Order: sequence, then structure tokens, then C-alpha cells
Amino acid sequence: MTGHPAFPIAFALGWSVLVLGTGGAVTEIGEWYRALRKPSWQPPNWLFGPAWTLIFVAASFAFVSAWRGTESDAARSLLAAAYLANGALNVLWSWLFFGRRRPDTALLEIAPLWGSIVLMMLAVGAMRPSATVLLAPYLAWVTFATVLNRAIVRLNGPFA
Repeated sequence: MTGHPAFPIAFALGWSVLVLGTGGAVTEIGEWYRALRKPSWQPPNWLFGPAWTLIFVAASFAFVSAWRGTESDAARSLLAAAYLANGALNVLWSWLFFGRRRPDTALLEIAPLWGSIVLMMLAVGAMRPSATVLLAPYLAWVTFATVLNRAIVRLNGPFA
């Protein structure tokens, strides 16, 4: 199956839909979130959906490009594992922040999430160096999210 030419596209599409769908399902923008004090420089809420969609489209293209850039099964396995780990950490952050209402715990979890993006970039870069640029917006967005998450914790903590 993994040797089929459509596999990398199916994997990337499935990964995107699963992570975005699950992350969206655990993200409740309700009264609790609206009541949080947020920094004046936070983007409007409507921007997050399109931003994440574009990030995941670019990350999917990076996956497909990298997959097709090598014949090494070991490299492909590492690439798939990096994407799966990243997806789990991405959903975990959303669940901690929104589902558990623990921005402080989510802030701790964002370090492994950020690291998983770097791992994705290394895995992609080993197969198709030019495709790492497609993951740069993801790393930049999570870096910005880290600063925003920290500001929300500072403005609202402690959390219980």
C-alpha cells in the first residue's frame, strides 16, 4: 500500500483532516475563552481557521514532496512518524488549552509541539531540502502561538 503512488497524498490528506477535525472538535470558543483577558495584539478569532488550513495544506505538500523525493523505506517511516507525532501533539495542545481550560499546561506542552515541527522539517529536509520552506509558516505560527499563550497565562493565571 505504501508503495502505491497515491499513498503520500492519501496520508497527507488523512493527517490534515484528522488533526484539523479533532483539534477543531476539542476547541470550544465559549464563555470561558471569551472571558479570558488577551493581549491587544492577538489576531481576530476568525483568522485562526484559515491560518491553520493554509499551514496544513503547505505541510501536506511538504510531506508528499519529501515522500516522492526518496526511495528509502526508513526515511519514509521516519517522515510518517514525525507527522503522526506532530498531529498528536497539535491536538493535545488544543485539548489542554480549550478542553481542559488549562493555558498554563498547554504552554508547557507547546515546547514538544514546536520540537515536533523541527523534527518534521529535518525529516522533510533529508529527502527534499527545498520542501522545508513549506513548513516554515507552521513553525512561525506555533512560535507566535507560544508568545500569545504565554501572554494569556500571564494575564489570567493561575489556573486550577
